[in-house]
Amino acid sequence: MEKNIGNGFISSESEESSAFLTNCDTHLASQISPDIISINVKETTCGVWCLKGICLQKFANKKAYVILYGLLGCIFSASFAYFNGTITTLEKRFRIPSRTTGIISVGNDLSQLLMSVILSYYTGRGHRPRWMALGMYTVVLFCIITALPHFLYGPGMDALLLTEEYRNHSNATKNFLLEEQNKFLCSSESRRDSVCEKDTRNLSPTLLLFAAQFISGIGGSLYYTLGVSYMDDNIKRSKTPALFSFSYFLRMLGPAIGHGLASFCLKLYISPTLTPTIDTKDPRWLGAWWLGWIILAVILFVFASLLALFPKTLPRAAVRKEIKRQASRISNKPMDVEPETITSFKDMVKTFQRLASNRTLMLNNFAAVFYFLGYMPYWIFLPKYIETQYRQTASASSLITGSAGLVFSAIGILLSGLIISKFKPRARYLAAWNVIVGAISVMGIMSYAYLGCTENDNKTPLLPNGELNPISECNSNCHCSYVKYNPVCSSDGTKTFVSACHAGCKKVVDINGTDRFTHCSCLRKENNTESFGSDIETFEFNMENDYVKSGSCYVDCFSQFYIFLCVLCLLKFSGATGRASNFLVTVRCVEERDKSVAMGFGLMLMSLCAFVPSPILFGTIMDKACLVWGKTCNGNGNCWLYNGEALRYSMNFTAAGFVLIGTLFDAAVCYYVKDLQIFDEEFELEEDIPTPVT
Repeated sequence: MEKNIGNGFISSESEESSAFLTNCDTHLASQISPDIISINVKETTCGVWCLKGICLQKFANKKAYVILYGLLGCIFSASFAYFNGTITTLEKRFRIPSRTTGIISVGNDLSQLLMSVILSYYTGRGHRPRWMALGMYTVVLFCIITALPHFLYGPGMDALLLTEEYRNHSNATKNFLLEEQNKFLCSSESRRDSVCEKDTRNLSPTLLLFAAQFISGIGGSLYYTLGVSYMDDNIKRSKTPALFSFSYFLRMLGPAIGHGLASFCLKLYISPTLTPTIDTKDPRWLGAWWLGWIILAVILFVFASLLALFPKTLPRAAVRKEIKRQASRISNKPMDVEPETITSFKDMVKTFQRLASNRTLMLNNFAAVFYFLGYMPYWIFLPKYIETQYRQTASASSLITGSAGLVFSAIGILLSGLIISKFKPRARYLAAWNVIVGAISVMGIMSYAYLGCTENDNKTPLLPNGELNPISECNSNCHCSYVKYNPVCSSDGTKTFVSACHAGCKKVVDINGTDRFTHCSCLRKENNTESFGSDIETFEFNMENDYVKSGSCYVDCFSQFYIFLCVLCLLKFSGATGRASNFLVTVRCVEERDKSVAMGFGLMLMSLCAFVPSPILFGTIMDKACLVWGKTCNGNGNCWLYNGEALRYSMNFTAAGFVLIGTLFDAAVCYYVKDLQIFDEEFELEEDIPTPVT
């Protein structure tokens, strides 16, 4: 059903409509009557079913949409950041290697690869806000399924045994704990069958996590492809960069919230009702990784429901298009109106062919592909990288990742959008800036390789080939091959051993609730001391120097870490400034009808060539740098200790190579966009358009 402006849909007074037209264009005001401007009431009315009315209709404007779209994206991106921030805890809890974690994390990219183009084609011509809301409901399901393994399998026996409640529960538990401690001690007899950890890994948690990620990809593809096209279609082109940047600014705050939430949750023990006997600095600490998913699911559900209330077309945009059509008719100038086409498989194939033959679009997409290939490991594995390279706790790594670098990203995207909207640079200038950003990124990523913690590397003595040899002359008769990782530090704080067994320790005593391992052959050999006496008095006399305590030795890496953090913030800021220009080139180099599909087409390419292979590739690179695996009787579990130097060089130089290739594609885009119009002249309405009422 349609009503015209003069009949009361836009305003109850036709004089207001005439004044509105006069403000827009004096010449047209004398020729266009408000009574002939009509828009579709059904398509411009807020609400769903009975939830309609003036109270909702006043929010049918670009500001409300941009803010809600940005906030929804903020929580959406926070969910993925939260997953990345809790990766190391998930690996420890369910004994998952990094390669498998990489496969889990590409689940959403696989679904985007399979569905993004098809979904964007068929839903791009429908009620986009409702389709986006439906997509967000799948993300809510993703959050619930991701938390499900904890409720199905609990915190795990390893975590429960490190709590006071289980230690003091009964004599049987105490005896069990004593047996567990004895497994870490040096033994003169082979004990593979009794000591080696049975491979109790359950594939169900891994499959659940992968399924959750796969489901989330559906919501992600609908949110990204439909959201920006809806924004561009309902907002004046001159204001698109600023409002897009503002929404992206809100989205960029999401990772900061996600990592902050991960930091908070990981400070709580995995079973918050129990009292742990270790602190967060202990590598065996498991945080409450599942708690944040419940919080995120509730918030996402509320925001998605609000998004579903937006109309198919914002009222002001509908009026703008109608006046533009009338102006074109009066001036006898042809109007660039896309022909109405019926969605069909044949038309979809033609659309794909049209996009694939667009040279500017394809070069821009390939530039983004290689850029994301290089940057993906820093989005997924950055908390883990900080933990292993600079000896930060899991909660601190998540907090640092989510605050410093991502805040600079948010500032960069917001500032660049405001500058582009104000100065309206030509397409070639926008593309040239992306080349500069790429060059800065390559140099910054290469500098990561040299920002290592030498003291951390020296704490773990390596063989000339870069491998760790935990078996030496002093512990060669202790049969430590299958003793699981339980690091101990020498009394002088200079050397970390994989376990008390690897330090050659034969006894364990409890001093004020702290386990201290004594009679350590490796320490006696190094310190050139005599054997310990058999009684406690002799032991106490030697206690000051001849023992090892649980936990790795302290390493001071703060100076190198602060430099790394400064470079990280610089790269985050510079990289974010290129997002708006990349988006503008994508939506302006295609026909109006192809915008949603072009976004889905680009998302499909990035999923196929970057989002899917990159986590698997860099997860494999991390596993190659592993020094100490959590051995089981049948194979390996998760990695406990990495070769810091090898990891820095292999990971960062590989990433820098990908970003360099992406920069070369950006240079090609810079050449081909010379005739592309970003801010073409168009008939635009003033800000004081009355908001439609029903």
